[in-house]
Amino acid sequence: MADPSSYRPKPGQIPDSPGVYRFRDEHRRVIYVGKAKSLRQRLANYFQDLAGLHPRTRTMVTTAASVEWTVVSTEVEALQLEYSWIKEYDPRFNVKYRDDKSYPYLAVTMNEEFPRVQVMRGHKKKGVRYFGPYGHAWAIRDTVDLLLRVFPVRTCSAGVFKNAARTGRPCLLGYIGKCSAPCVGRISPEDHGELADEFCDFMAGRTGTYLRRLEKQMTEAAEEMEYERAARLRDDIEALKKAMEKNAVVLADATDADLIAVAEDELEAAVQIFHVRGGRVRGQRGWVTDKVEDVTTGALVEHALQQLYGEETGDAVPKEVLVPALPEPVEPVQEWLTGRRGANVSLRIPQRGDKKALMETVQRNAQQSLALHKTKRASDLTTRSRALEEIADALDLDSAPLRIECYDISHLQGDDVVASMVVFEDGLQRKSEYRRFQIKGFAGQDDVRSMHEVITRRFRRYLAEKERTGEWVEDGAEGVLAASGVTTAAGVLTDPGTPTASETHSEAHVETNDETHGDIDPDAGPVNGFKDEDGRPKKFAYPPQLVVVDGGRPQVAAAKRALDELGIDDIAVCGLAKRLEEVWLPEDDDPVVLPRTSEGLYLLQRVRDEAHRFAITYQRAKRAKRFRSSPLDDVPGLGETRKQALIKHFGSVKKLRSATIEQIQEVPGIGRKTAETIAVALAQAAPAAPAVNTATGEIMDDREDEAPETTADASGEPVPAGAPDDRRGQER
Repeated sequence: MADPSSYRPKPGQIPDSPGVYRFRDEHRRVIYVGKAKSLRQRLANYFQDLAGLHPRTRTMVTTAASVEWTVVSTEVEALQLEYSWIKEYDPRFNVKYRDDKSYPYLAVTMNEEFPRVQVMRGHKKKGVRYFGPYGHAWAIRDTVDLLLRVFPVRTCSAGVFKNAARTGRPCLLGYIGKCSAPCVGRISPEDHGELADEFCDFMAGRTGTYLRRLEKQMTEAAEEMEYERAARLRDDIEALKKAMEKNAVVLADATDADLIAVAEDELEAAVQIFHVRGGRVRGQRGWVTDKVEDVTTGALVEHALQQLYGEETGDAVPKEVLVPALPEPVEPVQEWLTGRRGANVSLRIPQRGDKKALMETVQRNAQQSLALHKTKRASDLTTRSRALEEIADALDLDSAPLRIECYDISHLQGDDVVASMVVFEDGLQRKSEYRRFQIKGFAGQDDVRSMHEVITRRFRRYLAEKERTGEWVEDGAEGVLAASGVTTAAGVLTDPGTPTASETHSEAHVETNDETHGDIDPDAGPVNGFKDEDGRPKKFAYPPQLVVVDGGRPQVAAAKRALDELGIDDIAVCGLAKRLEEVWLPEDDDPVVLPRTSEGLYLLQRVRDEAHRFAITYQRAKRAKRFRSSPLDDVPGLGETRKQALIKHFGSVKKLRSATIEQIQEVPGIGRKTAETIAVALAQAAPAAPAVNTATGEIMDDREDEAPETTADASGEPVPAGAPDDRRGQER
């Protein structure tokens, strides 16, 4: 815990002007970003007597180790810079609204030759018109299904569109009249574009004129005794009215507005937003946040406005924004919103009438959202806190291990040996910080030696980052690092067994030699690491309070020995053995046995099982890639098309291996030089092991058509020819 007086700026250093400030912790990570009309007055509030600070503010200033600021010209610039830095650094003490899903929009791709109507999520794209957001995708599809009768706009994907154009036959919607079938030329690009414009006008709320026009056309058709056309127009009108009824009118003056309500207590706040377009509620969304800073309702509203409109422009920012409390001061925020829209935006509190009544409805939704969130989270918070406390008591730790890292080794009979590192913070998974390793210090199966290598490489990187940022100041530190294989050059640590800075850009590829790789697991997020001196992501910079290894006493001893060799003595180590779920400590002869009902044991099991899952997923992916390899992969200049042509011509790699150069030249696209290269590569490559039918034990290599060089087990996993089908106990 830092003393704020140790990094307090000297009197007169802080300018008395608008600006944005950043607090950083001892690891140079940005932990809080704020703005101020006067930097001097605002920052002075943080360096008063700790007893006078709000508990969350006191936690922030004692966690921080330095403060810095940037001067700007106006409060609007400060607001923009604060938003940009919060998005970039993701500081832990700032209010961050957790939007638990990507809300669906109804999108019309006006940037295409034939615009398409579809459901879209995520970032908005240029040239696409969006309507919503909606609470559910099915609500969009129901509305579109009704409107396609009147506005038969294209809804198919690019692949379906191209296939229909190639065959000259439209899809089912084209036959039943819910698509104008531009794929087969039934409508010109210009007319289809006008149809899409009419669809967008109707969705934007301009419905009255279009309905009156249809009613007039229906009357004229009836007068001219075109009863079938009149009946079709009547059905179109009914479909449009039904689509309109899905969104009841809430504001009679066809207002475009967003209504924001906040429900809060001392610890958390819930935000609800109703999007009203053309007087109708077109969408609803909600966020929940922890109040990690001392913040007023007006400040919560300001943060919500930043998140809601920070990346929006034009009509996406409505003319009117109704809120329960105004930010202080309100003028910079209103000016910022006006700049985002390009026209005047009214930011105010509704006082009477329909708008006040609708705001009360939004407020009730916010209160219900907060109550539901608390109901779901209450037991979870209590359980996680108890689990961390039980772990701290069982392992005799000074405090609860808020960051836990777990390591596991995985291989198949000594092949494709890999390791995983998973991270839990506050008892929750941090998948964005998972790492995975290839064991490259030796070949073969040795879990203890593999664990020593992984721990050494991970914490060698940690020490390297400390050295680079000047945090490693203990006497003899350089000697410790040098003894562990780390050398310094120009003040920067390098590790002969790890990649240089330029090599880390290739970590998304499994085949690289880096010790970490991009996460191929769909459940895990992108591997983006910790933060460098600018607060941006970097790897291995933040140490855990507890290292857990999957295994018993030998693995724990190996991990502890690796830390001792690096001179690290402030990180606890334990192991969790699978057989009896015993917790092993490095210095103890007997394990620690936690009760079976212990929440601490359950958390350790979750951490261990997640590390095992992550490791075995990576190991299987590497093995599958190796099994899919072919001697033809090593032939320079031979692409997939010619490889497939060779296999198709000869039937198998075995027959290709026995072919002459002249026979190889018979394949289209293969010249003499390439044929010679192929013959040499196949001659040098060792022949694959004979394929075996795992059900009968029959060797299938002598058959007329050569069997594949791999087979599969009952789960569909590829296994080498001759391997037993039941691999339990073989793979870990």
